[in-house]
Amino acid sequence: MSMIRDLRAAVRPARRRDDSPYRTASAAPACTNSAIVDCGVYRDGQRVRGHLTPGEAIAGVRDEGGFVWIGLHEPTEAEFAGIAQEFGLHPLAVEDAVHAHQRPKLERYDDTLFTVFKTVHYVEHAELTSTSEVVETGEVMCFTGPNFIVTVRHGGQGSLRALRHRLQEDQERLTKGPSAVLHAIADQVVDGYMAVAGAVQDDIDEVEIDVFSSGTNGKGAGGKGAAKGGDAGRIYQLKREVLEFKRAVSPLLRPMQLLSERPMRLVDSDIQKYFRDVADHLARVNEQVLSFDDLLNSILQANLAQAAVAQNEDMRKITAWAAIFAVPTMIAGIYGMNFTYMPELHWRYGYPAMMLVTVTICLGIHRGFKRNGWL
Repeated sequence: MSMIRDLRAAVRPARRRDDSPYRTASAAPACTNSAIVDCGVYRDGQRVRGHLTPGEAIAGVRDEGGFVWIGLHEPTEAEFAGIAQEFGLHPLAVEDAVHAHQRPKLERYDDTLFTVFKTVHYVEHAELTSTSEVVETGEVMCFTGPNFIVTVRHGGQGSLRALRHRLQEDQERLTKGPSAVLHAIADQVVDGYMAVAGAVQDDIDEVEIDVFSSGTNGKGAGGKGAAKGGDAGRIYQLKREVLEFKRAVSPLLRPMQLLSERPMRLVDSDIQKYFRDVADHLARVNEQVLSFDDLLNSILQANLAQAAVAQNEDMRKITAWAAIFAVPTMIAGIYGMNFTYMPELHWRYGYPAMMLVTVTICLGIHRGFKRNGWL
């Protein structure tokens, strides 16, 4: 109890946050620690009424049962220290939760599961450019124990407020304990992946149409059938964003497989069945993201091939015109040497005759290049 009193003394008044807890008859307001956005005790599928500090919530769970759910947003080491000590969280996991930038993973520390999820948000844009940000990532860390779940969120996206609302309306699920909350978080994260994958697919389709239409409709860059100069930049930008998306999705496959297949004391057997559905959705998203990378490689190769073809076309035209202009240049060079005896030098019609010969030769060469498709 002295530890609880110390915890109460350590926390300070909360400031307003974007995802501050909702206020209903059955919901408590923000707790006193400035990093805590909500804390509550759930017993028999219902949230306990009243304004509870973390210390009071923990004491209530230990005395009367149920579980406590504490949500934090970007806590500092000092802000997280009291909660970490109260629940006996491992220092390595606490360090990861505070400093963020972790890969998705599942680790077990004694009687606590530490799970890291990467949240992904699609950034809306009017037009895709070579500098457009397509996906924005954040993180949600979950400490799951026998009678508690502590969620630590980093980034401006991935708020759990709406999720807490939905869970509180599903009393039967909340009776399963903290693992039900863990599943709900995993399900929301993976559902977000699926939504982002659909939006990224639209961007890739747009780039694909632009690349291939620019090489087939005869109206590419400059109106000459060449590939657009900005397509390669947009493709590279999409590849970078898809790679960031892939880093969020692929490492999570193994943790979801473990949660859905391996029996765990901290995960209710009924909830474990639901993890299988999440793992299946995640596998489909992962396949889709991998296909994005392959498709972008193909589009990039097509774009580079179109650029090479356009350069060859330009070089042929330059060569053809150089050959045509070489004729008058050669004739002018010969007659510019000022020798005494030169053909038709003193003939009255020598100049117009030589001009006519020059034009005739140039027209003949132009016709030949035109017939061969060089001009």
